[in-house]
Amino acid sequence: MDFISLGYWGLFIISFLAATIIPFSSEGVLAAMLINDFNPTLLLIAASTGNTLGGLSGYILGYIGNWALIEKYLKTKKDKVLIYESRIKKYGALIAFLTWLPFIGDILAIALGFFRVSIYKTILYMSIGKTLRYAVVIYIIS
Repeated sequence: MDFISLGYWGLFIISFLAATIIPFSSEGVLAAMLINDFNPTLLLIAASTGNTLGGLSGYILGYIGNWALIEKYLKTKKDKVLIYESRIKKYGALIAFLTWLPFIGDILAIALGFFRVSIYKTILYMSIGKTLRYAVVIYIIS
């Protein structure tokens, strides 16, 4: 599917999926759209919103705690989440700032939900981290 032809909605969708079930670089689509003269501010909003909502889907599945769903759709084992228990208890929602990181970001989002960290604080820090990541990409490419 050509996400660029879908415009900002395409970037939103790919950014959402990149934070959930598809190991894909939404930054590549963002870069291609920047090169094709899409509005950087609207790209930042679309990518950040999609990626934050995608990360929150991991949080929600972690909160529900249905490991069959988590293992099936997010390919994450319970023992990987439990590794972060002490860090989550120590730093709380601040950990959400790191959910943009490759490989561990999804696990952190699930752990935040599983350990019942405040969803409001999680949304705040998750959106800040993901937005800053995309802002850096836009800055470097522009």
